[in-house]
Amino acid sequence: MDHLKIHHIGYLVKHIDKAAAEFGRLGYNTVSETVLDDYRKIHIRFMEKDGYRVELVSPADSSSVVSGLIKKYKNSPYHICYETPDLDASLASLTAKGFTAIDAPAPAPALQNRRVVFLMSPFLGMIELMEDQLP
Repeated sequence: MDHLKIHHIGYLVKHIDKAAAEFGRLGYNTVSETVLDDYRKIHIRFMEKDGYRVELVSPADSSSVVSGLIKKYKNSPYHICYETPDLDASLASLTAKGFTAIDAPAPAPALQNRRVVFLMSPFLGMIELMEDQLP
């Protein structure tokens, strides 16, 4: 799986503007406006420092896919996203290696509608796969 490239660290936050201000104090720059992902019911903003990108993710409402996570973990990193040239092949390969997809590949508005899918590993937690370009 050497074709996987780290794209970002997903950081779960309760208040996206307050978290962005804190990351700003650490030297991060905002690289995207806050985007509402209606499908997942989340707000997303990307920030970057020294070539490292973080994705700030906050629930848009109580039906959000991360509402339960924010209650349990509070503000914390919770996934690594990997870019892949072939999302379907990478998904099949990781599934064969014991990862479990927790959703189906779907477009992500904050990522130019490239498809993403989330997987769980009992030893690593959650990861995200993202196609490296639109199909």
